[in-house]
Amino acid sequence: MRARLHHINLSTEKVEEMDAFYREVLGLEATDEDVPALRNDEGVYAGDVAFVSDGHMHLHIARKDVQAGFRTGQLVNPVMKGHVAYRTDDLAAFKAHLEAEGVPFADWGDSAVAGWHQIYFYDPEGNVIEVHERDG
Repeated sequence: MRARLHHINLSTEKVEEMDAFYREVLGLEATDEDVPALRNDEGVYAGDVAFVSDGHMHLHIARKDVQAGFRTGQLVNPVMKGHVAYRTDDLAAFKAHLEAEGVPFADWGDSAVAGWHQIYFYDPEGNVIEVHERDG
């Protein structure tokens, strides 16, 4: 059930400008390694996303979408203000842990990303946290 930091998601109206900034100023590189397959065709989230990495961790620069939670019926919207994401190898155990701790979460399943089962919840300050497990 161990959660490992996987990526940070920044939500913005300026995907191209932010992508250029992180590549040119911080030296991150565009990557297609271990990036999610977005389900743009299903009306969940159709925003642009730039995927960059330092070779160890990813930064997902996503088009801000304040309506994603409403369209999906989910209480937590991970692309309104961004989020920090962790990967686990036992999401069922992690969900049970959250329930035992009294932490409510939104279970997005794989509705937004093919092959990743994602849940989202808030920390005490309202920051969005994602925990996901790769399917299979």
